[in-house]
Amino acid sequence: MKYLILASALVLSACATGPTPYAPAENSRDKGFSEQVIETGRYRVSYKGDDADQARSYALLRAAEITLENEADWFRVVDAYTEVDGRRSGGSSVSVGGSSGSYGSGVGVGVGIGLPLGGGGSPDATHTLEMVIFKGEKPDDPDAYDAASVQASVLGAPLP
Repeated sequence: MKYLILASALVLSACATGPTPYAPAENSRDKGFSEQVIETGRYRVSYKGDDADQARSYALLRAAEITLENEADWFRVVDAYTEVDGRRSGGSSVSVGGSSGSYGSGVGVGVGIGLPLGGGGSPDATHTLEMVIFKGEKPDDPDAYDAASVQASVLGAPLP
């Protein structure tokens, strides 16, 4: 009995994964950030993470880092969207189908239950934004972000 419990614990711990760390993605299937220069001062930034909130926060963090690396002060998000990959999500479904033919007809009802055995019930999400960087004072615009403030907010650090 002890061995059964130990084996079960090992199997469950192997399935468990921690939160996605903030790091560059190794390839397009991996979690992490990626960026593409569209033109001078204009970038496309993506972050694939554990959920939509994490993906959005880390995409904004990478946008802030790019802004500061280019000795600019603020950036404007000109386009943004989030894609959610539902392949890992669990849930239930009900299906009803019917048929008829020369030998009779029939109706069927099915119930399915999905179990997220791969770790966690929340689907992966990718947040992609297109941004333009600027120097100087940030305007009063809901799409404009002060890079240092975003970096401090996402990292939980005080501003210098």
